[in-house]
Order: sequence, then C-alpha cells, then structure tokens
Amino acid sequence: MSSATNPTKPPPDGKVVYRRATPVDPNAAAHADEPRLDPASLPLVAGFALLLLLILVLGNLSVRRLEETSRESLELEHHHAAMTTLLLQMRVALIRLDNEARDRMEAEARHELQPILDLRLGTARGKVENLVPLLDHPPLSELPKWRAFRADLAAYDEITKDRNRYSQEGFAKFRDVDAELDGLVRDASLEQDQIFDRREAMQKAATRTIRTWNILAILAGLAVAIATIWQVQRRFRQTRQSTESARREREFSNQILEGMVSAIAAIDRHDRIRSANTAFFRIFSGASIGASIHDQVASPQGVKLLEAATASHVETATYRGRWQLTENELPHSFDVYSSPVEIDNEHGQILTLVEVTEAAKAETALRRSEALAAVGEAAAQLAHEIKNPLGSIRLGVEMLRDHTVSDDAVKTITLVERGINHLNKLVVDVTQFSRRRRLDLSDVELHDLINSSIDLCADRVLEKQTPIEKNFAAMPISGHWDDEQLREVFVNLLANAIDASATKSPVEIATEFVKPDDRPKMIGATNPGRAEHVRITITDQGSGMEAKTQARLFEPFFTTKKRGTGLGLSIVRQIIELHGGSIEVKSEPAMGTSVQIELPLEPNERH
Repeated sequence: MSSATNPTKPPPDGKVVYRRATPVDPNAAAHADEPRLDPASLPLVAGFALLLLLILVLGNLSVRRLEETSRESLELEHHHAAMTTLLLQMRVALIRLDNEARDRMEAEARHELQPILDLRLGTARGKVENLVPLLDHPPLSELPKWRAFRADLAAYDEITKDRNRYSQEGFAKFRDVDAELDGLVRDASLEQDQIFDRREAMQKAATRTIRTWNILAILAGLAVAIATIWQVQRRFRQTRQSTESARREREFSNQILEGMVSAIAAIDRHDRIRSANTAFFRIFSGASIGASIHDQVASPQGVKLLEAATASHVETATYRGRWQLTENELPHSFDVYSSPVEIDNEHGQILTLVEVTEAAKAETALRRSEALAAVGEAAAQLAHEIKNPLGSIRLGVEMLRDHTVSDDAVKTITLVERGINHLNKLVVDVTQFSRRRRLDLSDVELHDLINSSIDLCADRVLEKQTPIEKNFAAMPISGHWDDEQLREVFVNLLANAIDASATKSPVEIATEFVKPDDRPKMIGATNPGRAEHVRITITDQGSGMEAKTQARLFEPFFTTKKRGTGLGLSIVRQIIELHGGSIEVKSEPAMGTSVQIELPLEPNERH
C-alpha cells in the first residue's frame, strides 16, 4: 500500500520499506549475511543431477541387457543338453531292450532253459518305459518327428512283449525306430550349431543396443547441457530484470492506490497510521504516517469516525456503517469498511472509506418518492370517499339558498359554499396528484408555451398589477414535451410568484441553453445524457422563505397559504421529473425566491 506524498515521519521503532513502517529485526539482518544457494545455480545443479541419473539408468539398462542375453543363451544350451542326454539315454535303453529281446529269441531257438519271469528283458523294457513320458513334455511333444518317434517306440515296446510278433515284426520295427533316433541325433547336432549362431546373434544385438543407448545418452547429455546453459542464462537475465520489474510493479501499485477515489489506510494494533493513499490524506488533512488516530488528525467528526471504525479488531471484512463528514464546507457521506491485515506480526486492519454522497441523495429521493406514493394512494382513497358526500352537501346548500331570505342565513350559506369550494379544489388536486400521469409528447416551442401560460394568469397579473419581465434566449427553443402538463407547471409557479410578490412588484422569466458540463448537480436530476438542456428561471421579489420552509416545500399538503391545498408544488415536481428534468428553489427571507427548472431537449424514454 502506498502513502501520500506529503511529509511523513516513520515510527521510532521501525524503518520505512515501500512507505510502510516495519520493525527492524536483527535476526533478519544476520540471516541475510549467511551464504545461500543462488537461484541462478539451480539449473546447474538440476543439469548435473539429470546427467548422473542418465548415466545410472544407462548402466542399469546395459547390465540388464547383458544379463538377459546370458540367461537366454544358458537356457538354450541347457535345453539342448537335456535333449541330447535324453536321446543318448533313449539309445542305450533301446539297444539294451533289443539285445535282451534277441537273446530271448535265440535261446528259444536253441531250446535252452529260460527264466520264468524273464527279469532282464523286463528291466530293459522298464527303462524304456520310464523315458517315454519325457517325450510327452513340450516342446518335444509338439514336434512331428518326436511324435512319430514316440508312437513307433511305443509300438516297438508292445512288440517286445510278444515272442511271436517280435520274431515276425521286431527286426523291421527296431530298424525303423533306430533310424528315427539317428535322425533325431543328427537334428540335435545341427541344433547345436544353430544355438551357437543364435547366441552370437544375441550378443551382437545386445552390443548394438548398448551402443545405441550410449549414442542416445550422449545426445541426451548434450541436450541437458544446452538446456542447463540456456536456463542459467535465462536466470541471469531474470535476475538483472527483477529489480526493474519490482520497481515498475511498485510504481504501478502506487499509481492504482493513489488514483483510487476511495480513501484507504492501514492501521496497526496500536492505532497508528502505517500507510494511506492521497484520498485518505485529503479527507484527514492532519494525518501522517506513524501518527495515532487519536491525535487531532482531522475534525472532531473525523476523529470520532476513525475511533469508532477501529474500536474492535475484525477477523473478516466488516461494514462499519455510514458516516457524514464536512469537506470544503459541503456534507459528504461515506460507507466505512474494515478488513483484517497483519502488520509487524500483529493484527491490524485496513480502513476503507467509500464516498456515497450521490447514492445517499438518491436513496433519500427514493424514500421520498415511496412516501409520496403511499400518501398519494391514501389521499386518493380519501378524496374518493369525500367526493360523493360533498356533491350532496353542495346540492343541499344551493336548495337552502333558494329558500332563505335572511341576510345572516345568506352569509352563513356563503361561508359554507366557500368551504365546499375549498374541499372540492382539494379533492381535484389530490386526484391529479395521485393518478398515474402519462406524457403526450409532441414538438413544443418553449417561448410560445410560456406566453400562453402567462395569458392564463392574466387575472392575477391585472389584480396585482404585476409586471412580467421576459428574458428569453435569443434563439427559439424547441423540445419534445407534453405542452399541457408543462403549461400547468408554469401557471402554478407564476401564480405562486405573483401571490408572494407585493403589488406592482415584477416577476422575471428567463430561459437559456445549458450544456452538460455547465449543469450543477441537483437532487432529482435524471437523464444526465450528452444532450443539451434548457433552463427556465422564474424569479420574484417577494418575502422569500426560510431554510426550514424550503426543506418541506415539495411535501404533499404542506403550504404557507391560508387557502392552499399544499399539492401544487408536489404536482409540479412530479411533472418535471416525469419529463426527466429537475427543479430547484433558492430563497432567502426578504430577498425573494428563484425557481429554476431544467428540461432535456431529447425525448424522455420513461413516459
């Protein structure tokens, strides 16, 4: 937050930082001298860390690749060795089975004595049968040659169980099985060479992969180095620009605060002003940075406002109410808000004063309009209830006059008729005031309208011999208005001016063009657009009015006349505002009265 440019004094226990008073912390100064890691070196540290991580990942991938290649080679050799061992065991078992079967057949041919259980042949057959299930495991069971060998071996084993079949089919079947086994052994020898070639190919592929990774690692390291250098350069540039950017940002924030219409001030826990903008010092001219709000920083009203707004510490933004202060001898209204803020590690608050003078006037006008509407509605109902009995009374009084011959009775009846006429005028005025008016707009020449209004007041003018002085604008003035209702306005105002003036006292009527920049801010003025306005001023040299009377001048039923209804000026104001204009009365006792009306020359959109 920025302070004003007028001379200020910092509090004795602090220093001014950006025009905000903060306490001097010796520990902060000590910490400032300690060495710390410069932000510009962070990209270097990050770059080296990335390179080390890249090397670590590359080493792990290379070792894993070599391990996978070795494991696959060992698995191939182990599989080939197991298959070769199985083939050798199968050959030994098959030859032994064939030998035992031949020996049995030769012994039978020589009619030698045979063992009852033929143990040796059964043992050889059992070894073959024990090896046969190994042929059923994949991947051997999935190869066509192995499946054919398995089927022929099983058939040969069945033949050896029958002496007659063996003598007939055994030699041919053994030859086929032995040939298939030889083929499998040859295939195993060829597979040995293939395994060697595959292992060599896997080693070459692993070598190529590792070399590719090395190249990628070198490129990645180069990219990391380039990015690190670029980041270091960028950080150095940012460091050089940070001071200038901070200065520009601070100046921009100061300009925003200084340009704000609302008054803003930061007040610490000890009720001292720590910072404020120009609007605040304009309102509280005696305030300064570091001063207490309890000092004579402003008028008694201003000091009371500050004390009331900071009487309690707030936790959230709080509305402190609406206050009125006098500035340049004019009353101003302010909405006061308090918001929490931390100052010197203590609870302070930001005080904001928003000027709502025009809004307060508008609210007053709105409340007045609502009150007038309520009064008008009630009066209209009352007038409606009075109107019918009043007609009956008038008829009865006229009949009494026709049958009365006494002078005293005639005088009494005349008094009654005068009262009836007054009530009738009151009913008419109330009806006009309470009904919702609509404008019948047309192009109207103002001077002609005023002249016709003067003609309607000719009786009053002749009665008091009142000179009417016209001070019209040199050029004709035309507008889009309701001539009948405006004529009613001028007749009413002229009649009031003539009644308030002494005999032969002049009444002046003046007209002039008014540009928007020249228009004073008047309560009730609406439609403040860019179009020009016309100003009509009616001035008399009568007895004038006091300020108290002026304040109530447009209130319904308020009148200073003995026979007045108090609704004439209310109706006048109603018609003027309906046209989007304004009316203002200036008067002093014994100095006459001036009524000033402004009307827009453009059509009003509210009719």
